[in-house]
Amino acid sequence: MITRDVAAFVARARTLASDFGPATARAAFLVSPDGFVRAEQSAQDNRYMADAVAFDAGRALREHHALHRALAQDVPVVCFPGDEATPDAVFPNNVFATTRVDGEARLIVARMRHEVRQREAERSDIRRFFRDTLGYAEVDLSTQPHPCELTGALVIDRARGIGFCGLSERCDEAGAARMHEAFGLRATLLFDLAPGEYHTNVLLAVLAGRAALVHPGGVDAPALIPALEALYPGGVVELTDAEQAAFAGNAIALAPGKVWMSRRAHEALRPVTTARLEAMGLAVHSVALDAIEAGGGSLRCCVAEVF
Repeated sequence: MITRDVAAFVARARTLASDFGPATARAAFLVSPDGFVRAEQSAQDNRYMADAVAFDAGRALREHHALHRALAQDVPVVCFPGDEATPDAVFPNNVFATTRVDGEARLIVARMRHEVRQREAERSDIRRFFRDTLGYAEVDLSTQPHPCELTGALVIDRARGIGFCGLSERCDEAGAARMHEAFGLRATLLFDLAPGEYHTNVLLAVLAGRAALVHPGGVDAPALIPALEALYPGGVVELTDAEQAAFAGNAIALAPGKVWMSRRAHEALRPVTTARLEAMGLAVHSVALDAIEAGGGSLRCCVAEVF
């Protein structure tokens, strides 16, 4: 089911066992920030993006290398080269995603809103790696007209096979329906993001299928927080404006007992937030990403998970 009806979604989701697939990825891939500069098209609807003078490509490359080394503690991590023609490519989770549906491994390719990001979806090396080397079936959404920026817009609980999809200019209802089908999800909840927000994954993170970080002010859906509390009892942590502005919502769990976020986000956490995560068996780990965050995304945006 895919619905805006929160009560119906919760009723369905609560019947689902955590048997859709593993809660965390078996590998990940990154795209190097080669030619990392401000993309003016993306800046039209990304209020988190810094001015052009704040971009430091050399520093971003060093941070990205440190990120690669850090994440490799948890899972194998592959890094593809960047391209000066695609300055946003350092955030590949918007463009490429993987899943397994009834035993079939799938690579899903997004329909991006902006032309500068649509170029990323054309990358033959990433497509060939998954299709020809790993044997994934390709689900290409890039040629249909409805924006659907994958796990930027759609936050997925991989264990239950449910999704939380925030609608904005980067994902409309038709695009959300195409993602729901491509990921083979059992249930997806649709809701509007607050004015000025563009991606769900800077506002909401589902961590290892058992906890959630959420910024209530970023969504135009008052019933979302009670829904999360019903699905993750005792496991919902509401982020303050300051925590969210530091990208604390853009976090990811690549191993059952760890949460990765940027150093800036980590330092912004209130003691109560850290304590709540630790109580749920989730230790916070971080990497400095100040230069990369000038691009309007943070750690989770950099990581395309491989399932």
